[in-house]
Amino acid sequence: MPSPTQQRGSSKIVIASVVILSTIGYLTYSGIAENKSYYVTISEMQKMGDVAHKRHLRVAGNVAPGSIQRNGTNAHFALIEQGKRLEVSYQGAEPPPDTFKDDAQALAIGTYGRDGVFHATQLQAKCASKYAPAAPGATPPGTPTAAPVSKPAVTASLN
Repeated sequence: MPSPTQQRGSSKIVIASVVILSTIGYLTYSGIAENKSYYVTISEMQKMGDVAHKRHLRVAGNVAPGSIQRNGTNAHFALIEQGKRLEVSYQGAEPPPDTFKDDAQALAIGTYGRDGVFHATQLQAKCASKYAPAAPGATPPGTPTAAPVSKPAVTASLN
């Protein structure tokens, strides 16, 4: 039979384990909830009402031609998707990627402000022509073309 001192020691270990596991569980849950972002279209986001201002969102569209205004690592531009326009203010630690240009497809990650501007902290862009499938029968860019090589005629002689 365990002594009272051993029982108290076991109780302390159980209580400490429960506290530690509860803390780890809470931190894991809150970290996941904080970093979760919902992918929405511009029109879906504009219809969300107050909920849009409380969530971390991902919004994609094409960069409106002539809308890009750069200032160091920051940029202000507009995304267009299915006739809807969204003003975006990007403030990130790194400048926008090289592929971030007019008409490029872009993904902005951040929050929708009550001012009607999407405040992005992350920005991804791709060049549509680089990723678009080639036309049937077209030669991919950068493919070397060679002139046909003529083979010498082989003649056999029987002596």
